[in-house]
Formats: sequence, C-alpha cells, structure tokens
Amino acid sequence: MLPVLQESAIVEAMSQFIFRQSQTHQELHAPLSLFELHRQIREELEMAFPESYWVVAEIAQVSPDRRKGHCYLNLVDKGDDARQMLAQARATIWSARFQLLGRYFEEKTGQPLKAGLKILFQASVRFHELYGLSLDIVNIDPSYTIGDLARQRQETLKRLEAEGLLTANKALELPLVPQRLAIVSSATAAGYQDFVHQLQNNSFGYTFQTTLFPATVQGNEAPDSINRAMALIARHQERFDAIVLIRGGGSQTDLSCFDDYHIAAAIGQAPLPVLTGIGHERDESIADLVANTRLKTPTAVASFLVDRFRAAEVYAEDLLDSIRMFSAQQLRLTEDRLERLGLRLSNQTKSFLQVGREQLERLSQELLLKPKAYLEGHKHLHHNLERDISAVTKELLHHRRRYLQELSVCVEGKSQRYLHMKEHELNHLVHCVETEAKAVLKKEELLFTKYSNKLQYGAQKKLQATQHRLRLAEMRIEANNPEKLLLRGYTLTLLNGKLIKSIEQVKHGDVLETRTQDGTLHSMVVNIDKNDK
Repeated sequence: MLPVLQESAIVEAMSQFIFRQSQTHQELHAPLSLFELHRQIREELEMAFPESYWVVAEIAQVSPDRRKGHCYLNLVDKGDDARQMLAQARATIWSARFQLLGRYFEEKTGQPLKAGLKILFQASVRFHELYGLSLDIVNIDPSYTIGDLARQRQETLKRLEAEGLLTANKALELPLVPQRLAIVSSATAAGYQDFVHQLQNNSFGYTFQTTLFPATVQGNEAPDSINRAMALIARHQERFDAIVLIRGGGSQTDLSCFDDYHIAAAIGQAPLPVLTGIGHERDESIADLVANTRLKTPTAVASFLVDRFRAAEVYAEDLLDSIRMFSAQQLRLTEDRLERLGLRLSNQTKSFLQVGREQLERLSQELLLKPKAYLEGHKHLHHNLERDISAVTKELLHHRRRYLQELSVCVEGKSQRYLHMKEHELNHLVHCVETEAKAVLKKEELLFTKYSNKLQYGAQKKLQATQHRLRLAEMRIEANNPEKLLLRGYTLTLLNGKLIKSIEQVKHGDVLETRTQDGTLHSMVVNIDKNDK
C-alpha cells in the first residue's frame, strides 16, 4: 500500500504544481489596469525607498493653500551651469509641519520660501495612484540656502566690479543743493508719503521739486519695474539733480530684490547720483553698496536733503561774513596806508621847503658865508636822507615781518591738512584690510560648512543604501527558505539524508524519506519510470 500511496501523492503534487504554474503564466501575461500598474509601482517604490532622504533642489514655484494651510512646491534641478533642466518634481509640506518649517526658515534666512531659492530638504518618496510621484518634505536646512545666497551675492559683486559698475555712481558729484528730485517708488507706499511730507513741511521753508516715477519695489517683479523707471529718468536727465530710490511700509523679507544684479547695474549706469532709502536695518543690500549715498529709510533721505540745503545756506552766510570782514580789513589797511603816505608827503614837503629856504639864504649870503652855508646845506640834506632811509627801512621790515607771519600760518595750515589727509588714508587702508580679512574668513567658514554638510550627507546616503541592499538580500533568502516551500505544498525527498535531484540517484529497494509540511513519510522504491525526452 505504501508505494501506491506515495505514487498517488506524487501525481497529485505534480498536478498541483502544473496548475499553479499555469495560473502564474496567465497572471504574468494577463493585461493590467492602470490602477493595478500604479499600485504595483507604489508598492515597489515603498519597498525601494523606505526612509527619507536629503535632497538639494531649486524652487520653481510655491503655491500655499490659504484655506488648509498646506504648501505645494514645484522643484527643479538645473545642474551646475543652470542652463538646462535635468529633473523636476512636485513636493508637499503639510500644514502642521509648514507652520514650523516656514517660520523657522524665514527667521534664519530673512525671507520666505519663494521661487529661485536653492534649498536642502529631507523628504520621503510617495506615489499616489491618481496624482503620481511626489515628495513629502519633513525638514529643511536653512544654512544651505544662506550659503547659496551669500555665494550669489559675492558673484554679483564680482561681476559689478569687473564691469566697472560697483563705484561708477559714487564717482558722480552730488550737487551742493539737489532740489530737482526724480523719485523711484510706489505711489501707495507709506515711505513715499512720509518722504514727500517731510520735504514739503521742513522747518526752514526750503522748496523741492519732486517727480514720481512709479515702480514696484518688492517681490520678483521689482527688478524689471525699477529698470524701466531708471531708463525713463535717464532720457530726461537734464531735468533733475539726483535720483531717490525709496521703499517703506512693507515686510523686511521682501527686500531681497535689491540684491538683484539688474537693479544694481541700473544704479551703476545711472547718469545722476542715486540716493537709497530702502529700509535695510540689519545689512546693506547690493543696491546700497552701488548707490552714491546710502541712507536707512525714506525719512532719513529727506532729512539728509534738508540738512544739505541748510549746510549750503550756512556755508553761504559764513562766506558772506568772511567777505565783509575781508572788505573791512582792506578798508582799514587802505586808510592806514593813506595816512602813512600823507605823513610821508608832509615830511618830504617840509624837507623840500627847508632845503629851498636854506638855498635862498645861502644865495643871499653867498659871498660872505658860502663855505659855511654849503656845509650847513649838506648837513641838513644828509640828515633828511638819513631820516627818509630809516623810515623806508622800518616800513619795509614791517611788511616783511607781516608777510613772514602770513606765510607761517599758511604753511602750518597746509601741513595740518596734509597730515589729516594722510591719517585719513591710513585709516581707510586699515579699514579695507580688516574688511577684506573678514570677508575671506567668512568665505572660508561657508566653504567649511558646505563641505561638512556634503560629507555628512554622503555618509548618511551610503549607509542608507547599504542597509537597503541588506534588507533586500534578507527578503530573497527568506523567500527561498525550504520551510516556506513546504508551506506552499511542495515536498522534499531524501535518500540517506541527502536530497534526491535525479532518478539516477536511486535503485529498486531503496528506502526514501519524504518530508511534508506536517510530517515525514518513509517508502520503498518498487518501480522507476524515466521521462521520454
């Protein structure tokens, strides 16, 4: 009975195996619905990417959901040269996490998530049968964005310096009294209203002629709008003394547009001096660095113009007082000189009359007193000459002494101005050296932070990939476990403890051991049938 039972069990097992193989073949070649295909893709992606990953990408579009509080982003990768798009993906920051990440990112970088920023974020890969592939962002590292913004700022400054635009507007001389002002601002901005009110209601009664060139002064549209206004002013430059670029009444996070190259280039190329009052309290924008004069707020610009007008007026008054004093001094000098000339003329006239009288007496007594009169006349003439020479010598010495005093004062003043100028140059050089050293140190710190983050990110990514491969290997090993095969209905046939793979291994009378899911069978070989090939 045992051989018959074993043969029937083998036939039944073979039939079940053939039936399962047929079903598997049909399943493999049967068409899938789109939903089934997407479900398989989702399952494979969840198995292949079980954890979250750190990714670098550029934000192409931000779409916050005001009602639900979620934030939807379109991310792109443009490569190193930023000339072609290599990849793009959708991403989502759910409402609870967006409230934390959005506020934290804005506090650290000074601006919200917006198009054009590069970010380093941690995300999980998700695939939905209806919406397709997307990334769920769970964390954002703002230090990477800060480093990228600093790099862009340095590249913009180097480009402006190479093109000669960094100091071009500073080289223009601001008029002593700039009254005709071309204003670039938004007509509805509170800063513009405060600026005009302070100019028109200054306590000195000065008058200013202001012309508004409306422009958007915040957001992504600001560069093009400001450039158009600056180009219009350049076409009518003869009507103005200076350009005033002001902004006020908005959020500090909207000021990043003033680091844009195109706004800075427009200021550098402007034919008139540019004054800025765009509200940067924490740092200088590139527009501030390029402008002729940088002030913090619109009202500070208005105060600067009024103070400059007042300084010019005081200077004019001081100059007029100096002219009056100089005229009075010249008048006194002229009166003194006339008085001296009158005395000198009177003395010379008296001397001449005395000489005439003596000559007349001499002529009258010529015969008797000729030798005595001759000697007396020469004596008086010598006395007069000696007196004239003494007076002229004293006057000449007085003039020389006065000239030497004035020359000494002039030399002393010029020496002090020269020493002050050299001291100023030395302080400027010291400041430049300190600034350059700080910039180099900051750049090296940014590079160190960048490479440290890259090393950490690479090590973490390598570890995750290795762990993933290990889990896949464990799954394959587990799938091929003989115990699993037994659970599926397969059996193992052994001879003397060795697995039988061919009928060549057995002969008549051998006792075989057959293992199933729930026990072991022992049977004897009574017949061997070979398959016909």
